[in-house]
Amino acid sequence: MNPRIYVLTLVTFAFGSGAFIFAGMLETLAHDLGVTTAVAGQLQTAFVLTSALLGPVAAWLFGQVDRKFMVIAGLTTGLVLHLACAMTPNFGMLLVLRALAGLAGAMSGPAASVAAASLAAPERRGSAIAMVSGGMTLAFVVGIPLGSLVGAMFGWRATFLLAAAMSAIPLIAVIFFLPRVPAPPKRQGGGLQSLNLATVWPFYLTTFLTFAANMTLNLYIAPIVRVGAGVTGAGVGAFQAMIGFGSIAGLTLGARAADRDAGRGWILQGFAIQATAMSVHFAATHHVLPAGWPSAVLVATGIFLAATALFSITPVIQAKLIQATSGAPVALALNGSVISMGQALGSAVGGAALATYGVPAIPGAALTLSLTALTTLAFLFPRQPAPAHIAD
Repeated sequence: MNPRIYVLTLVTFAFGSGAFIFAGMLETLAHDLGVTTAVAGQLQTAFVLTSALLGPVAAWLFGQVDRKFMVIAGLTTGLVLHLACAMTPNFGMLLVLRALAGLAGAMSGPAASVAAASLAAPERRGSAIAMVSGGMTLAFVVGIPLGSLVGAMFGWRATFLLAAAMSAIPLIAVIFFLPRVPAPPKRQGGGLQSLNLATVWPFYLTTFLTFAANMTLNLYIAPIVRVGAGVTGAGVGAFQAMIGFGSIAGLTLGARAADRDAGRGWILQGFAIQATAMSVHFAATHHVLPAGWPSAVLVATGIFLAATALFSITPVIQAKLIQATSGAPVALALNGSVISMGQALGSAVGGAALATYGVPAIPGAALTLSLTALTTLAFLFPRQPAPAHIAD
């Protein structure tokens, strides 16, 4: 593996940590700013919607800009906005700043994926993409739990200061260690007309449904852990770390699957695991096991399974998109937008379930989305073409 790909892993670590850094402190943040937890959850909706809307625009405007410069611009923007979030006086201003922070991911996320694919040998591109996605794993193992710990000790504003520091580290690494990575030629990196939508739309649909179901529960992990396991404060970080461990398992499996060009069967298996995870959370929030360690183990198991499912699907879809579009920036940006739209739907659905029926309704809504996705893709995801036989 090209060692410079590890630098790109630090980039996704920074954005993964910054995107969810406040999740463990969501209830505390809401109380401090005078809003409900469901309303506070829309900070993530604003973030991902901006990323979704601006991702393709940024790819179109900056499609011919060197990928290194795009990553630097995104990290710098994120750094400044995290600092501003730490000092915001009210919820309205924080919502605006979080919306603007979505621009950072829209600028650099697709650029990091294209750079990884460009730096890797063709037969290792699936593993390279999985490695870059592994930055999100590192975020859940280290960055986000550390945010919960720092927030419990110093307040929720300190979590955004931590996110700024996490952006500064890869920014320095990219400046000094990442080589220039020219964008694909214009014929590959042009506009929507360069995409064969008939080929790629099932991949976008899969991405959308995967993240919608996952985010319905993941953003509200603090109330889920509180109700299901009876744990609050810094202890939530230990459960968030289970997302990271599940991500490691998922990415390991997903990278191998991407390298061998896995398809429909792998995707459906991933959604079946995701539905199982949401069922486990539904059981935990309805207290099917005694309080204490049995309930805690049940909640941790649900978190681990959901992360494994998500991160086993992602490398396969990204590899197929790069294969189908020759790494066109607009194609990768659209995938980033679809991820953001899925996250926006999930955070909105989870917030609506929480506001209307309470915490136990959150995994019920996530399970409904998972089963809907499994059923839909069983009919719509393309089957692998049969291998051609050469006539004698």
